[in-house]
Order: sequence, then structure tokens, then C-alpha cells
Amino acid sequence: MTRVFSGIKPTGHLTLGNYLGAVRQWVERDQHRADALFCVVDLHALTVDHDPARVRRLSRQAATLLLAAGLDPERCTVFVQSHVDEHARLSYLLECVATDGEMRRMIQYKEKSVKERERGGSVRLSLLTYPVLMAADILAYRTDEVPVGEDQTQHVELTRDLAERFNQRYGSAFVVPRATNPPVGARVMDLQEPGAKMGKSHESGAGIIYLLDEPEVVRRKVMRALTDSGREVRHDRERMPGVTNLLEILAGCTGADPEKLAGQYTSYGALKKDTAEAVEEVLRPVRERHAALVADRGEVDAVLRRGAERARAMARPVVDEAYRAVGLLPA
Repeated sequence: MTRVFSGIKPTGHLTLGNYLGAVRQWVERDQHRADALFCVVDLHALTVDHDPARVRRLSRQAATLLLAAGLDPERCTVFVQSHVDEHARLSYLLECVATDGEMRRMIQYKEKSVKERERGGSVRLSLLTYPVLMAADILAYRTDEVPVGEDQTQHVELTRDLAERFNQRYGSAFVVPRATNPPVGARVMDLQEPGAKMGKSHESGAGIIYLLDEPEVVRRKVMRALTDSGREVRHDRERMPGVTNLLEILAGCTGADPEKLAGQYTSYGALKKDTAEAVEEVLRPVRERHAALVADRGEVDAVLRRGAERARAMARPVVDEAYRAVGLLPA
């Protein structure tokens, strides 16, 4: 069976963009067709300045929301990255294969380091090396497919390069994975900045719909969404990014075609109203299941404990083999 690995970083509250762009595909497709692992990658949240209590809280919330969204621990493996030591063990071996130049070419490092230098500071070393940890996350499980958005494809390409280089030098320890991209139209943009992705760590939450937003908050954010000049409703990412974003959110929630939806509206107000109602309907069952899981804290703990045990059993033989291959004495 094909093995799939994907992770979500607990750097902010999960958003509608996370759900439509990734989590729903995990729930509706990936956990049914593959041997799938879904991980809260909490070690990646340490690459920037952080509040330890907030990281713990968001890690638990992310895991709870994944279960509330419909991931079934009987069908897939749900766990927290730091609960499985093999991720960190393998990361160092891969650092010994990666090069400084490869790390410094990674887009996120380049962008964040420039911004930090402009403020007179410097980034953490872990921000430079975290793509190697991401590669370890994937390679430790002999993963075949990694569902990612376009902005993460570069990291999967690095993972492939490191796997091939390690295999050539030390023997075939790793499966070389491939990236799989979500369906076209699954990328949700910020309601106030439709040229930017709806990110969970954005400084302002005015354009972000969080999975746990109450219905009145969802309605207010959608009704205040930035639209375009004029009154025409048309699906056109270049000329009408605001309206197009609303159409794609509505399409993502209803399963309709965004271009066909455009023909059904003559005003922005009606489009916003229907979009708000569709989002509320999609998020309502997730919020309800989340509330039930929060009320039974022990259930989430038990799922994560079993998930870590299962993940560890898969990863340990792979990492032990890599340690032997690279020349380290067995313990």
C-alpha cells in the first residue's frame, strides 16, 4: 500500500485554508487509499521566537482538530513529532549529507532572514536547517507520497535529493518520495489581502477564518472581505482577486465549479452572504466534534500515545538501518 506522510505546524490556530487546502483531502481521500501518517510537527514551531505554553496549547489543539475534522485513528496514524525520537536522530544524519548552499537557497529561509536583518536581528540556526528535519520526518517512514501545497514543493525536492545522495553513498536506506499537490482551487487567500495566502500566523486576523471561529465571527469576516472595483462577479485571479477568492471559497465548501458559480451572481453582497453560509455549514460539525473531544481530554491523549507507538515502530528500523549504513556502531 502507498505510504503517505503529511504534517501541520502548531504556530497558530488552524484556518479554513488549512482545512480546504489540506486537512479535508487527508480525511476524505488519503486516509482511505493509503497507509497514512499525519503529524503535528511541533519541533518546527521552535525555529522562531515562541512561548512554550502556547506551543503546547496549539499542538494539542491542532491534534484535536485533526480528529474533529474526521481523521480516524483506526485508519491512519495521528501523532506528535516530538513524541518520536527518530525524527531528531535522522535529522542529524541528513545534515551530514546536506550542504550549506542547499539550505541557504531555500525560499523561506531567504525571505525570513532578509526581514530579520532589516529589523537589525538574526534568525535562529534551526530556521536554516529545518528543511533537513522536514526531510527526516518524511524519510523515516519510507514515505511514497507527500501531499503539499506549491509553497512546500521545494522542501520535498530537497528531501528527494538528500535521499538519493544518501542511498548512492551508503546504500539504499530510503524510499525517494514524490510530492502530490492538492486540487486546483484549494488554495484559500486572505479575505483582506487576496494576494496573500490565508496563513495561521498572520499578524492580523481580520482576513483569516479560523476553524473555531463562532458563526457570527465567520459572517462578519466574510461580509467585510475585500472585493474589487466595479460590480461584475467574474472568476479572474489576476484582475479580480477578491471576488475570485470568495468564489473559490464557496466552491471549496460546496463542491461547485467557481467559474460556473460566478454566473449565478450579480452582486457582491449576495456572493458574500452565500459564502458565509457555506463556510458556517462546513465548520459547524468540526466545531461540535472539537468541543466533544475537549470535554474528554483522555481520549486525545490515548490517540496520540497509540499513534506515537505505531509511528515509532515504523521509523526505528529505518533510522537504525541508516545509522549502520553511515558507519555508526550499533548500540
